Formats: sequence, structure tokens, C-alpha cells
Amino acid sequence: MTKPATQKHQTPASREQQRKDELIERELDEGLKETFPASDPVAVDTHAPRKPTPEPKPAK
Repeated sequence: MTKPATQKHQTPASREQQRKDELIERELDEGLKETFPASDPVAVDTHAPRKPTPEPKPAK
């Protein structure tokens, strides 16, 4: 059996994307383990966290 071809020179952007993809896969695997054998599907938010909205200042 032969090994799949790999890129010898990855750009920083492609390495970063690969790390993000691996993180999402680990989170999905962990979510599946924690919910098994439940009937509800795992929900994963892949968007970057949002900054909290500042609370409005009280009226004087």
C-alpha cells in the first residue's frame, strides 16, 4: 500500500486551517461520546465567538 501524497511546503494559512479542522473534528467526537446513545444530533457552532454586547448605561 502506498502513502498518500502530502504537501512538503504548507503555507501558514493552510496549517492554521488544518489545525481548525482538527479541532472541530475533536469537538464533534467528544460531543458524540458525551451524548451517545441519545437520539438528538450533536450541535457544534463553528463560528468564532462573538464579543459580549456591552450593557446599556443606566439613565440618570
